[in-house]
Amino acid sequence: MQKYQIAKRLEEDSKHMGNCLTERNWQRPLLLYFSMTMRSDASGTIRTSRVKMKDLSASWVLENPISGDPGKQKGSQVFKLKDSYQASRRSEENVEHFIDDHHWQEDEIQNRRKASWSPVKFKRQMLRQKRWDLRTADLILQNKEGDKQMEATSAIEDLKNMDPVVNGKYSIWRRDFENPNSDSTLKLMRDQIIMAKAYANIAKSRNQIDLYSSLLRHVGDSLRVIGDANSDSELHPSSLDQAKAMGHALSFAKDRLYDCHIVARKLRAMLQSAEDNVNSLKKRSAFLIQLAAKTVPKPLHCLPLQLAADYYFHGYQRKKDLNIEKLEDPSLYHYAIFSDNILATSVVVNSTVLHANEPEKHIFHIVTDKLNFAAMRMWFILNAPEKATVQVENIDDFKWLNSSYCSVLRQLESARVKEYYFKNHPSSLSVGSDNLKYRNPKYLSMLNHLRFYLPEVYPKLHKILFLDDDIVVQKDLTPLWDVDLNGMVNGAVETCKGSFHRFDKYLNFSNPKISENFDSNACGWAFGMNIFDLKEWRNRNITQIYHYWQDRNEDRTLWKLGTLPPGLITFYNLTYPLDRKWHVLGLGYDPALNQTEIENAAVVHYNGNYKPWLDLAVAKYKSYWSKYVRFDNYYLKLCNLSE
Repeated sequence: MQKYQIAKRLEEDSKHMGNCLTERNWQRPLLLYFSMTMRSDASGTIRTSRVKMKDLSASWVLENPISGDPGKQKGSQVFKLKDSYQASRRSEENVEHFIDDHHWQEDEIQNRRKASWSPVKFKRQMLRQKRWDLRTADLILQNKEGDKQMEATSAIEDLKNMDPVVNGKYSIWRRDFENPNSDSTLKLMRDQIIMAKAYANIAKSRNQIDLYSSLLRHVGDSLRVIGDANSDSELHPSSLDQAKAMGHALSFAKDRLYDCHIVARKLRAMLQSAEDNVNSLKKRSAFLIQLAAKTVPKPLHCLPLQLAADYYFHGYQRKKDLNIEKLEDPSLYHYAIFSDNILATSVVVNSTVLHANEPEKHIFHIVTDKLNFAAMRMWFILNAPEKATVQVENIDDFKWLNSSYCSVLRQLESARVKEYYFKNHPSSLSVGSDNLKYRNPKYLSMLNHLRFYLPEVYPKLHKILFLDDDIVVQKDLTPLWDVDLNGMVNGAVETCKGSFHRFDKYLNFSNPKISENFDSNACGWAFGMNIFDLKEWRNRNITQIYHYWQDRNEDRTLWKLGTLPPGLITFYNLTYPLDRKWHVLGLGYDPALNQTEIENAAVVHYNGNYKPWLDLAVAKYKSYWSKYVRFDNYYLKLCNLSE
């Protein structure tokens, strides 16, 4: 009778127990009579398997079958393992009597009697399992972040061939219009491939070569069926048959190889390996994007060469600038553009003049380097904007701009900076984008730092609007000259949203020179379209403030190279926030900008790596820039520049 009761209790408990006993949501205590479970397979055959102590979840409650009282226990983690050895022995003798029909070996029973099930070991095991779970969750989270970044990069590449008018499910940022079940088969097959690789690795370690070869063959077949598909509709018609075949193979492999902890360890190892591969690919991708963004395309290299050749051939170097009076008239609207990119500069001028209500009052002061001066001047002699005035100057003609006066120029000529830029140049893609990013040639060009010397460049002007060469003007900008800056020097659009683009993003607040003088939560602002009050600039001696901080950053410990960090410092508490409609940023890196904001903006800015004149450009934003390029121009056709 006792044997029958034990068997019946075993059958009831086995319905609630799996092979690994990993279910964590059990609330009732487990009455543990012996270390085995019984289950029935699909054919109805009864199977038994042993349960090891390490397989038990931390949420199970262990009770002694003699003295335990599950009904009185309220907590889920209760251990009563201190009963007498005699009581445990009687219980184990009953177990032995019952399991004789299952052919258990005597030495296995003896080993179970000798096992030490102390609460201390249980606690250590639970803590170890908790650490494994936390590590696994951390790895999965990091992998998801890597997947999101790779999806975004892939989407940017896809946007090149996308019609900019098309919206909806073709964009990864509009998933809400997609059918949630549109790729269920594809997801299943990808999951099957992951499990097949795990089982194949286990089979190889156990020298089961036939099973190993079979799983690899199914993996290859599934990969061929999936191909480049991104949804079920793109799958091959035989995909369902292959998924079923793979399912049978996995079922067979599970029966022969499945061990909860071995599979878990194998999946963790695969996850870690995938994470390492993703990080490596992200570094390579960032490096190549930086490289592509800083490389001059062949047509843009051809354009200044053709223009410079004709400039000297036709004797335009003897042509004098007209409208000298206008160039120094403070009552007119003056713009400063410092660039060596002829095509980009022409777009800034063309778009500004086209939207100006009184173009004859607009004066463009363009400064370029010696290499591009002839070509830039030739372009605007032949393509002068209607009514507006354009002045082109060579930065090398500013004799006051020398190393004895200019801190940056002195630093750029130092042996330390030359060693940083030229002797430690990265030779491998694996180093990522950081080294290449901060070795960008623009950081070595004084054109990039000339914006801090506007009063010296234009001593007779009162206000000037600074424009970057990667912007497009979409509205009349003359109201900016009427904005009251309330005694501030710089008028700019702030860029911080929440915690993003605040001072701590650009400056090293671990350095006391920074932390003692600036607020880490202060809002950043954008260089690219700035209205400067030059009279207030001179009164506050802003250029000397810039020199002061540049001298203290010679070792690059306060900020990395660039103009925005020193700009934030120089104009700290001296910047007036303009309405956000004046300046919308991000067209050079963010494919998910609000289209309405772009269309309503006075100026759109292609800040980032995806400049509109590069193949990297985001396709749906390129038209805002290209419509101001005159592709029928003789020189553009000569250099094969086209939409």
